[in-house]
Amino acid sequence: TPHKFDPTFKGPIYDRGCTDIACCILLLLAIAGYVAVGILAWSYGDPRKVIYPTDSRGQFCGQQGTPNEGKPFLFYFDIVKCASPLVLLEFQCPTTQICVSECPDRFQTFLDASSSSQGLEYYRRFCVPEFTGRQKTPIQVLKDKECPAVLIPSTPLARRCFPAIHAKKGVIMVGNETTYNDGRGQQRNVTDLLEGAKKANVVLEARQLAMKIFEDYTVSWYWIIIGLVIAMVASLVFIVLLRFLAGTMVWVMIVMVILVLGYGIFHCYLEYAKLKGEKGSDISLQDLGFQTDLRVYLHLRQTWLAFMIILSILEVLILLLLLFLRKRILIAIALIREASRAIGHMMTSLLFPLCTFFLLCLCIAYWASTAVFLSTSNEAVYKVFNESACPFAGQTCTPETFPTSNTSLQCPDSRCLFASYGGQCRYHRSLPALQLYNLFMLFWLCNLSIALGQVTLAGAFASYYWALRKPQDIPAFPLFSSFGRALRYHTGSLAFGSLILAVVQVIRVMLEYLDHRLKAAENKVAKFLLSCLKCCFWCLEKFLKFLNRNAYIMIAIYGTNFCTSARNAFLLLMRNIIRVAVLDKVTDFLFFLGKLLIVGSVGILAFFFFTHRIKLVQDTAPSLNYYWVPILTVIVGSYLIAHGFFSVYGMCVDTLFLCFCEDLERNDGSRDRPFLMSPELSRILLKGSLE
Repeated sequence: TPHKFDPTFKGPIYDRGCTDIACCILLLLAIAGYVAVGILAWSYGDPRKVIYPTDSRGQFCGQQGTPNEGKPFLFYFDIVKCASPLVLLEFQCPTTQICVSECPDRFQTFLDASSSSQGLEYYRRFCVPEFTGRQKTPIQVLKDKECPAVLIPSTPLARRCFPAIHAKKGVIMVGNETTYNDGRGQQRNVTDLLEGAKKANVVLEARQLAMKIFEDYTVSWYWIIIGLVIAMVASLVFIVLLRFLAGTMVWVMIVMVILVLGYGIFHCYLEYAKLKGEKGSDISLQDLGFQTDLRVYLHLRQTWLAFMIILSILEVLILLLLLFLRKRILIAIALIREASRAIGHMMTSLLFPLCTFFLLCLCIAYWASTAVFLSTSNEAVYKVFNESACPFAGQTCTPETFPTSNTSLQCPDSRCLFASYGGQCRYHRSLPALQLYNLFMLFWLCNLSIALGQVTLAGAFASYYWALRKPQDIPAFPLFSSFGRALRYHTGSLAFGSLILAVVQVIRVMLEYLDHRLKAAENKVAKFLLSCLKCCFWCLEKFLKFLNRNAYIMIAIYGTNFCTSARNAFLLLMRNIIRVAVLDKVTDFLFFLGKLLIVGSVGILAFFFFTHRIKLVQDTAPSLNYYWVPILTVIVGSYLIAHGFFSVYGMCVDTLFLCFCEDLERNDGSRDRPFLMSPELSRILLKGSLE
């Protein structure tokens, strides 16, 4: 039922009570449980398991305060055995591994080293710590696997010693040799080492890529910060100009976006034409495959052709939308101009997204640290590894009792080695459920932080709209008053709306996980049903976000509970469905163009700077492994900054529009029941939104 005229109604109601108390209590219990999970994870977890390599006894290499403090590198006794499929199954080579202070730099067998004290002294660095070199023959030492049979020139990679393999005139070599003595009297080809190194390195490639990316961040972080500061200044200047020159700035923004996209198309064409005839530039992206160094793709004509096609399609779509929405843009400009006036009377609202950003960072940091501690809270698991057939292979074992166990007697060549981290107690079995709870709480608390920001801004802008005389009747400190009301009375309602959204988001994550697991399956019916479910839940999430946003506006104005506010907001929008269709997406489109302009401009500047194409600062730009790392960081960061500023405008427009619809139902524009909207807004919206 539409609201009736009420002469006493002057905006957000101050005399209100607490709403959705049950959900508020549930939130407090969930947070208490979340803190308990964090304490449990921090008690059992050990992030060193992610940072440091682990030897065959489960000890960390290079960790301070341990016997391996001065031994940062992991050395494999027989790297060839890393070519075993066990590496992929267990992520651990079936060979003894120890921590060493440096990797070997020469070919040497144990039999040769044992014949001289000087050679044995060097060789001892790569034997197990308890090896003394006395009272045992060399054959017995090798049989007990106290020392490796052969040393191979190696280089450290991700804190592991891998053979120093290189190609010379197309021939694979280690050092200057193509063959080596395996320490047991056989000559082997170095390609065997290559296969072993590849298998061992399959687990480390992602970590090595992460290390290079980290190196790029260490030399370019201050330039990234400068780029983000430029984005923030550009966003702030744009918002300030929008306050005074809303119509002009919108049209300037539209023209600039068209020009930036046009330049992007022109630049892609120049690069495409420049690569014509160059050797290797005609290789297709499919034939090239995935490369960690993205600069390789920029030397392909097909890459620039794809960029050019994408930008051309985007340019045409924007031009067509502008052509069909030219009248609607005038209406949206009027609403943006009114939003600019509202923001001009409460400029602190532009800084409020920093509060939301801080809360989101806090939630993400707690989630990430808890996830790491949970994933590293398992115990060391040791398993039986063997070179010949053994019925006990793969079974768990205890290193201390293994030499005297029945397994060691029946399988003399077997070893009890560290395999992975796991556990069989109740806590370890509950780790997947705890990780799921950790993810669920991340979504819930992040949605709650966003909801708090939305309801705070909505209350402040609603107080502006319903003020009869602007700015005289606007209450003092409207933003802080709205924030206090939201926390004091409506934490339960915000938690309710955030909870519904979090449940849907967790279901979407689980569907994505199932889709990933079913990629190799041939059941097309299951894939089709899964795709339909993913699509349905995506639509449901978008609808809930739209409904929650408008429900929070109603909560900020009337102080009703979540369900009542959501129902009233939905019915109000349905009674004004034509105006919603006209204005809502048009203003979103204009704000998207603004964000695109800022991100595109800063991204182009970052691209030219980090690729050394600006002659004035050519020598200032840092040398990088992957220059796309800082560029992408600047682009993503610029978008988040621009989105933060424009989100204030978006919330202001949505609040004013909902208040406008309420104003039309409460008042008729007469002297006794005047509209609260400005005359310009009344003239344009009442006329244009029905065309």
